Amino acid sequence: MKKWLLLAGAIVCEVAASLSLKAALDTPALYAVVVVGYVMSFALLAAVLRAGVPVGVAYGIWGALGVALTAALAAVLFHEPLTTVMVAGMALAVAGVLLVQWGAHRAAARTAEQVAK
Repeated sequence: MKKWLLLAGAIVCEVAASLSLKAALDTPALYAVVVVGYVMSFALLAAVLRAGVPVGVAYGIWGALGVALTAALAAVLFHEPLTTVMVAGMALAVAGVLLVQWGAHRAAARTAEQVAK
């Protein structure tokens, strides 16, 4: 459970940093938030990897949810476009990550079965 909370924290920090990057164009002081957000995001992502989450799974979830949340929040905060095609693309990315997670889980289960034999 802890590893997934760390991953959620990494995603939140990455999204905050990305949105702050856009806002910093008008308010340069926000570049500090950008730097801290990205540093924290990568530090938390590293902690997730140390906790045993496979890099393909961790990075996939981090990337896909980061993109989806950033696009959705940018539409709300900055009035950027969010079309049906964009939402479909984000849904496909999230579905792809779920398939990677499912595949990793199945591979781990098979490995455990082979070790038990």
